[in-house]
Amino acid sequence: MSQFSIYFVRHGQTYFNLFNRMQGWSDSPLTDQGKATATQVGHELAPTVFAHYYSSDSKRAMDTANLIKAAAGKATAELTTLPSFRETFYGYYEGDDSSRTWSLVGKDYGVTSLHELLDHVTIEETKDLMRKIDPFHEAEDNQTYWQRVNRGFEYLKAHHDNHEKVLVVSHGTTIRSIVSHFGPEIDITRGPKNGSVTRIDVDGDQIKVVSYAKDLTD
Repeated sequence: MSQFSIYFVRHGQTYFNLFNRMQGWSDSPLTDQGKATATQVGHELAPTVFAHYYSSDSKRAMDTANLIKAAAGKATAELTTLPSFRETFYGYYEGDDSSRTWSLVGKDYGVTSLHELLDHVTIEETKDLMRKIDPFHEAEDNQTYWQRVNRGFEYLKAHHDNHEKVLVVSHGTTIRSIVSHFGPEIDITRGPKNGSVTRIDVDGDQIKVVSYAKDLTD
């Protein structure tokens, strides 16, 4: 049985983050603050020996991972992209104003943010709600989303063991969703800040959330 630890890092701040826009499979560049955060995270994680570096295939995640590697003195280490750990796909609402989108998704609850909506429904239900109201019905529902993410975990299980540590640069809602799935007792209403680290230990089919959204940039 594979035994290893995954250090999920949320990418650095992007312009869509700054402008409060929906950013799933759509992408935008890292801001200067986002780049600085990634570099600081790399310095903080430098003493940790990672067997491999991964990111989603979104450029903001890849850029964050490369800045972390460089700051940790591992600029030449290989980076493998795993599309399975992309952000949730928001379909028609990609790039839209976040407050507007969440007010539509959570219209029955009078909310304007995912944070507020999570006081009323689970993060799994938010995906199904968004797909339901998407006029094109292209947004990922929870089942489709987890089929994708599970492929990522299966890939890591097939490639790591012996208590190795791996770093995966991923995304806010994806990290929240993973923590909700494997650590339902953990409060995810406050999402992981850009650059925060969430550690998950894998022991065969057992997956345990060790820490959630640890901020290394305080």
